[in-house]
Amino acid sequence: MTRAVVAVGTGTLFRDMVERMEQWRVGALPVLEGDGRVVGVVSEADLLPKEEFREGEPDRLTQLRRMADLAKAGAVTAGELMSTPAVTVHADATLPEAARIMAVKGVKRLPVIDAQGALVGVVSRGDLLKMFLRSDGELADEIRRSVVDVLFPAPVEPVHVVVADGVATLTGCVRDAERIELAARMTRGVEGVVDVDCRLTAAPG
Repeated sequence: MTRAVVAVGTGTLFRDMVERMEQWRVGALPVLEGDGRVVGVVSEADLLPKEEFREGEPDRLTQLRRMADLAKAGAVTAGELMSTPAVTVHADATLPEAARIMAVKGVKRLPVIDAQGALVGVVSRGDLLKMFLRSDGELADEIRRSVVDVLFPAPVEPVHVVVADGVATLTGCVRDAERIELAARMTRGVEGVVDVDCRLTAAPG
């Protein structure tokens, strides 16, 4: 996550929010209250209705259909404009969990909060994609350390780990056949692994 976060209070005015988004090149701002607790988020989508209705009010039918946008068009503070409750993620969440929340909720940035709901950072789609920039050698070392050494301390023959372009291949013969599928799942869970080709076999008898 990025720890240097641009945030606003509930009383921050419309123009101030626009200026901060432009200055820091962000598309959304966490809205904080009290001791830093995240109570909402103001995004570019929350600000656009004011421009949309700037030249005059739409007809009555359109008004009825778009009451929420009309309300935001007349709003002037972050507290009035923010989407709430905020879509957030806890600091101890895994990267796949954060990615899943982004996909389901359709957001590009997630405020990261501590156990008390206070803002501690922000994670973006770009931050999540950075894990796929880890080198093949680094990934192979982690797989050996966190998967092979844990599951197969005494294999029949050495378990080989090769990573190419993020795809991990595991080969070798092991004593416990039941752990082969677990090894594949754990390898797939290593941050930065794109895919897994598990060729482990079980020793006869």
